[in-house]
Amino acid sequence: AFIALSFAPANPGYKVGDTAIDFKLKNTDGKTVSLADIKNAKGYIVVFTCNACPYAKAYEDRVIALHNKYAALGYPVVAINSNDKDVQPADSFDKMKERVKEKNISYPYLYDETQEIAKTYGATRTPHVYVLDQNRVVRYIGAIDDNSESPEEAKEKYVESAVDALLKGQDVTVKETKAVGCGIKWKKA
Repeated sequence: AFIALSFAPANPGYKVGDTAIDFKLKNTDGKTVSLADIKNAKGYIVVFTCNACPYAKAYEDRVIALHNKYAALGYPVVAINSNDKDVQPADSFDKMKERVKEKNISYPYLYDETQEIAKTYGATRTPHVYVLDQNRVVRYIGAIDDNSESPEEAKEKYVESAVDALLKGQDVTVKETKAVGCGIKWKKA
């Protein structure tokens, strides 16, 4: 018997050093946003996330804090939800709009409805972070920090360390970590 399984895309996505494509995705305010639209950016903290995953929720305040700390320094957060709303109804565009209001989110929260961007980047988890420099070269991929349970107990703040190094014109020390979170909810073929 043939059994159809839902697999993540075969494309392994970006590696550190690759140049990421820009994208045009719908923001919760209904406008289309691309990285090129973000004025005065020295780079980007691209976070694949969602509304429903407990890990995404656990990290949400930390993502907001990253944006609050680094947007003014030229490294804004750009959040992307790639989950299929048919697999996870809590991740629909309307629910995204509610979440933005509820949490007073000031960064773009974009809807990757076709899942094309998650596949291209190689994102598999929520949250899954890609730190890009001004030329969209991938400088870091992985987790936000080393403690999904407790921000206070995180010893390694990977995203902060990566952005701090880039702001000083230095190389990122830890370039890749394992993203911890729920699997992205792929469309059923």
